[in-house]
Amino acid sequence: MIDKASCVILAVALLFSNLFSQENSEKEKQVPPLHHEITVTATRIETPTREVASSVTVISREELERTRKTTLLQALEEIMGLTVIQNGPAGGAASTLIRGGNSEHTLVLMDGVELNDPISPARSCDLAHVTLENVERIEVLRGPQSTLYGSDALSGVVNIITRKGQGEPRFSFSSSGGTYDTFASNAGVSGGGKKTHYSLGASYFRSDGFSAASASYEGNKEKDGYQNLTLSGRFGYLISDSLELDIILKRIETRTELDNFGGAYGDDPNSTQKNQSLFLKGQIRALLLKNRWEQKFSFSFVDYDRRHENSVDEAHPFDSEEGFFKSSLVKLTWQNNFFIHETNTLTFGIDHQQEQGESEYHSEGIWGPYSSLFPLRLARITGLYFQDQTRLASRFFATAGIRIDTHTQFGTSTTFRIAPAYFVKRTQTKFKATIGTGFKSPSIYQLYAPESFLGPVGNENLNPEKSTGWDIGIEQYLLDGKILFGATYFKNDYQDLIQFDLVRGYTNVGKAESKGMEFFVQSCLGENFSFTASYTRTEAKDLDTDTYLFRRPTYKLVASLHYNFLEKGNINLSFIQTGKRDDQDFSTWPATRVTLPGFTLLNAVASYELIQNIQVFCRIDNLLNEKYEMIKGYGTPGRAACLGLNLSL
Repeated sequence: MIDKASCVILAVALLFSNLFSQENSEKEKQVPPLHHEITVTATRIETPTREVASSVTVISREELERTRKTTLLQALEEIMGLTVIQNGPAGGAASTLIRGGNSEHTLVLMDGVELNDPISPARSCDLAHVTLENVERIEVLRGPQSTLYGSDALSGVVNIITRKGQGEPRFSFSSSGGTYDTFASNAGVSGGGKKTHYSLGASYFRSDGFSAASASYEGNKEKDGYQNLTLSGRFGYLISDSLELDIILKRIETRTELDNFGGAYGDDPNSTQKNQSLFLKGQIRALLLKNRWEQKFSFSFVDYDRRHENSVDEAHPFDSEEGFFKSSLVKLTWQNNFFIHETNTLTFGIDHQQEQGESEYHSEGIWGPYSSLFPLRLARITGLYFQDQTRLASRFFATAGIRIDTHTQFGTSTTFRIAPAYFVKRTQTKFKATIGTGFKSPSIYQLYAPESFLGPVGNENLNPEKSTGWDIGIEQYLLDGKILFGATYFKNDYQDLIQFDLVRGYTNVGKAESKGMEFFVQSCLGENFSFTASYTRTEAKDLDTDTYLFRRPTYKLVASLHYNFLEKGNINLSFIQTGKRDDQDFSTWPATRVTLPGFTLLNAVASYELIQNIQVFCRIDNLLNEKYEMIKGYGTPGRAACLGLNLSL
């Protein structure tokens, strides 16, 4: 709940912004920015990044095409304040940690559709299977965002925004192959007219991979392959000048080869997992009152079907397992934007969602058979939110909002967020700050999982996890906006974290904090040359044990250089250095704490236009062939190269 001081601050901010906005109507004078970037995720309205106080990073379509990355996980690895982890090769379970939070504290969206899996124990999102075909840009928002997005957005939001076709029909095709017998191919077509727009994409990825249980340990020689087929589309129709229909869909089918565990003799030659997922969204957008009132009504549906099979083999003659995990999410959203004045926009909305899931797991072993059944259970949550967005004299920008969510099991959660920024035109300096709260509902598994022979598991009396986060920063433009420096200090406090206890099952007992600094520089010193760099320092601790949280690196340094040459070619170099991190070694009983050393990755991409609309490209990852671990006992790729062809008509 919000304390009295927070309520007073919120009320004063809302009153101040509304009163002040009526007295200031000076039109904005554009300051030449480094990039003319727009963010949607920070405010749920298209807003120039210069006017946003929140810490947000936008990955443009141009950057995605230039770096020739194929998966969301690859696109996120260079983002400031974000850590990527994966169990082994392509297809292995993957997630992100934002500003030291847990993986389940990141809400992942696609055009506003939640991708977090309701049946996963902590309701996290597995990023291993999300590819980049038909993607226009990716926005990463750091800090608590529950005021706009509800549950799960304790530490940040990753929003994938798909391409909206326009103009004459355009066709694109790309294909590449390389190390680990990897083959990737994608094709797309897009276009639009006065009444319609469309974009369609398809991609296929296959790799023989390497051992998920690291080959650096004894007994791990068998490769673990992966296949991914993805189909996506976006369609729009302008029913009238003030009414528009939009439909977005994505279908993913994957097959992943797994190992039993990380570390020595974790290999398994026939353990596989198959995933099928569907994401669908339909939205109607209406403009009323001479375009001063914008309404968006949307319906979204998410469906996951994950199946695991591991029969007996020579290495495991007595062990077998099989299981299925199914879940779905239905969500209705009604958002209203009131453009009261050029200095003031009010947003309010309501969303209602129902999620459900079920699973069944069976295993055989030397200790006898074991079964775990989770019958179909569901949960509903309804959220009401309000936000005031202010722009004053092209100098002062602020958003302030409040949200109330009601859950069928635990009751009500209230969150707020205040984010002011002030821009000094004379010195081209932006001062910014944010403060907000977040919450995460217990997953249906944490609430309702039946007890095992060891004791209770689910707990229907769980409360939501909570966070309070704030940051303060400065950004400085130089050389007429060609160079941008930035620095931000952040701190997040987490309480009522849900943890599993062998005796009591899931309980709200955890407390943690994360704090640190983010620095960045962006430069565009010439038409053919650009350079970016960032440095993140993070300290994330478990307050109950006064120990560092697992898998959070102490620091992360990223630098990227892009150069165009001969008007037809370009080169992109990226440098990623990650500090040491703590992890657990499960090869001992009980598991022991270990420290994984830091590592350095150097990646390179080069492309050249052979003839008009046809490019060849080469990408080399881990150019230095660094040996490292993201997770104790699991393999990581060595030097890997691919060569490809890109066609655009």
